[in-house]
Amino acid sequence: MDAVLYIIAGPLFLISIAAHFYVKLRLRPKQDPDSEDDYYYEFEDQQPDVARYLKWSRLTFAAATVGALLLLIAAVI
Repeated sequence: MDAVLYIIAGPLFLISIAAHFYVKLRLRPKQDPDSEDDYYYEFEDQQPDVARYLKWSRLTFAAATVGALLLLIAAVI
């Protein structure tokens, strides 16, 4: 049981951490100083770039959290 959890959780954690760094570095929407007045902060999630960034950021962080929890469970068992 431990080996199966390690085999699943290890790559899941590593891949999701790498993907999270990629999202944070590459998918972050470009913000121009002049474009800040174009829309209010309440509506920034309606911008396509911001919405895509937030979706992938949450998804990769959740996958990393699940991988870490599975590694913890495997270590405890």
